[in-house]
Amino acid sequence: MQLKLYLGYLLPFCLAFSHIAGDEETCHEFTDLDLHHSIVGTELKVQLLLYTRENANCAGDLNKENTTAFNRLNVTRKTIFITHGYRPTGSPPVWLDAIVQKLLAIDDFNIILVDWNRGATTLLYHHAAARTRKVADILKELIDQMLEQGGSLQSIYMIGVSLGAHISGFVGKMYNGTIGRITGLDPAGPLFNGKPPEDRLHHTDAQFVDVVHSDIDALGYRETLGNIDFYPNGGTDQPGCPKTILSGSEYFKCDHQRSVFLYIASLNETCSVTTFPCESYKDYRAGKCVDCSQFGSLGCPILGFYADEWKDYLVAKNPPVTKAYFDTASAKPFCMFHYHLDFLTLNSKTRRGYVTIRLETPAGNVTESKMDQDAATFEQNQEVSLLARFDQDIDQVSRMFVKFTTGSVIGPKYKLRVQRMRLRSMTNPDRAALCRYDFVLEENVEVEFLPVPCQNANFFSACCTEDAPQCPAGAYSVLGG
Repeated sequence: MQLKLYLGYLLPFCLAFSHIAGDEETCHEFTDLDLHHSIVGTELKVQLLLYTRENANCAGDLNKENTTAFNRLNVTRKTIFITHGYRPTGSPPVWLDAIVQKLLAIDDFNIILVDWNRGATTLLYHHAAARTRKVADILKELIDQMLEQGGSLQSIYMIGVSLGAHISGFVGKMYNGTIGRITGLDPAGPLFNGKPPEDRLHHTDAQFVDVVHSDIDALGYRETLGNIDFYPNGGTDQPGCPKTILSGSEYFKCDHQRSVFLYIASLNETCSVTTFPCESYKDYRAGKCVDCSQFGSLGCPILGFYADEWKDYLVAKNPPVTKAYFDTASAKPFCMFHYHLDFLTLNSKTRRGYVTIRLETPAGNVTESKMDQDAATFEQNQEVSLLARFDQDIDQVSRMFVKFTTGSVIGPKYKLRVQRMRLRSMTNPDRAALCRYDFVLEENVEVEFLPVPCQNANFFSACCTEDAPQCPAGAYSVLGG
């Protein structure tokens, strides 16, 4: 009996303690809605989900009454706000966990996921867009609290996707552009295109603003918004994305979402996506903007998380705005490896056309580059440098395949007489260049040969034909003739 009484008195205390402990261990999740919520509409409600290395898989909600989450918010750390955009179906963004975990793998940041799914979920896009300023007001309240506790605006980094990019800009304006950095990932275009700076993201909203434009012909914003604006594949059709509406929802969102996946890829150590400051995508594809040595030790800008290494150079410009172009592969990690393909030709008459080159490794792996953006002009004794882009970095090339075409189906077939072709790696400039001397490319006929390191190829440079008397025995076969 006494044991029962003892347990009877103890039980309420145990339950109370377990309730408190349970609150401390509660893991909050991103709001998961469905199409029904989208049809009837949702009122704005914001969750501020905090992740740190201490709770990398268990988010705390930074509501004012949640002291546990606030205790984890160390304001002396760098704080990264991640804000999503319009959610027409109500489902959580598929990239949430990846971006949080990969950022925490870099450092013990405060990662604050701004969940405004209630408010962003609606069939009426303009209703969601109208709530962006209110979301910004809520974020300012939290930042003000952090400042009161000793935090700094310099340590604030905001990553905004679509409408989230403009929300980040609105927050930055409230602090007169003194927050550390804003990254806009394909900022929303509809209802924001053509708006003045006070009504959208602008490069004065933070100490450094970088923007990735991946869908400028549909859901994204076309013009420049940041200190540096990156345009992957020209900012329109992204490799690997569906080309027809038969693919369903992916057709509409794939290009738009690619900006996010490119950013996430920048958090890996697999490879870095190099970009090229240029006036236009056409000039970049023509190889006019690929000399990274002009920027000294900086080199060319790197896309994504590490883009701020260019901050001091960019903000010192007048105006402090730069456009950068680059191509990507169709799948993760999206990196492309750039080469110069130089031709010195002998034709007495000018030839205009396109070149395709394939490289093969000793193991049989093949990568291809089609230089088909604009026809190259080949003139006698004039060197032409084309920009070749490969989705693999091949350090050992066993065979090369080259084809020349004018693009004409019914016209006469032309020949391109090449005195020297040279392949130079831009990604690894210390790697030996590969050459081929004195050969003819017949239109639409692929030529296969063995590459020769340029420093050794001079020995064979006089060899023009298989039966040339000046060729050492076997030289022609070594050159792949």
